[in-house]
Amino acid sequence: MDKFTTVRAIAAPLLRINIDTDAIIPSREMKRVSKQGLGEGLFSAWRYTKPGSRDENPDFILNREPYRQAQILLAGKNFGCGSSREHAAWALAEWGIRAIIAPSFGAIFHSNCVRNGILPTTLADQRIQTLALLVQEDPKKNQIEIDLGTCIVTGPDGHTDSFDIAPSDREMLMEGLDAIAVTMKRDDEILAFQARDRLKRPWIYL
Repeated sequence: MDKFTTVRAIAAPLLRINIDTDAIIPSREMKRVSKQGLGEGLFSAWRYTKPGSRDENPDFILNREPYRQAQILLAGKNFGCGSSREHAAWALAEWGIRAIIAPSFGAIFHSNCVRNGILPTTLADQRIQTLALLVQEDPKKNQIEIDLGTCIVTGPDGHTDSFDIAPSDREMLMEGLDAIAVTMKRDDEILAFQARDRLKRPWIYL
């Protein structure tokens, strides 16, 4: 998993509210046995003209330049609500999204993002609306910067906003760790516990 420290990138406004995980990656796109290839199905009901096709809808923002290179999404309230499918985070990550800025997130989706290298950033709805207007004036020039070290979002206007993130989530993102790698950081403690436990309950290890 790539480390997240600071990202300065094109941001794509997708300000619909209650975008659920089925909109992010419809179930008909979940035919693979790995994470690879899911980016093609990202927002497929909106990106393509009809179900199952790959004919692009020219009106959808991620099909337009320069938003094809966006690494940040500006979204509406309750982004990632609905089912717990981790495929939604996989599809976003493979497409190239490194961060999502929204007023609120679905709880499980929020966790899935962190565990797949995507920073879910919470800002006030009005500020996100302002950022979207600024970005749309010149998306390539008016980029957004997110610094996870300082927990600061800097807009194209130079205005800064702080955001909160759980220390454990911040650690995972900044160090590029998944849940298993976080556990393995405590390998010495685990082995020490196992050694003590083996003395107390040797029959467990037969």
